[in-house]
Amino acid sequence: MKKILGFIAISLLFLTACRKSDLGTGYIDESQWLQKEKGIVVFSSSSCNYFVVETRNGYAIIESWSLRPFNGDVLYGDFSHWGPVQVYNRTRGTLMQVNVRDFWLSYYEAEDRIYDYCSP
Repeated sequence: MKKILGFIAISLLFLTACRKSDLGTGYIDESQWLQKEKGIVVFSSSSCNYFVVETRNGYAIIESWSLRPFNGDVLYGDFSHWGPVQVYNRTRGTLMQVNVRDFWLSYYEAEDRIYDYCSP
């Protein structure tokens, strides 16, 4: 009987010691992000804090507050509202803090506005 109680106590200790938060800060629940809007970076420059993302609704101009993505990176997030948002860079496996400046633009509108944002 003592062996059974000891085994149960040790089992409970091991089973309750692990939590989802123990996975660390590097864990990203990809299934949640993949339900959001998908965008592909079509313009990014090392000399400008803005980049252009192509979505199914058109083009969005995004201001980077952290790491800048590269051309061709696949992003998931909310690109159809102004303001600060967090997006998931699936290509790099990182989260980024960005500011959506413009959205639902045509190719030529995005080209004109990115030129305005990035010219000195």
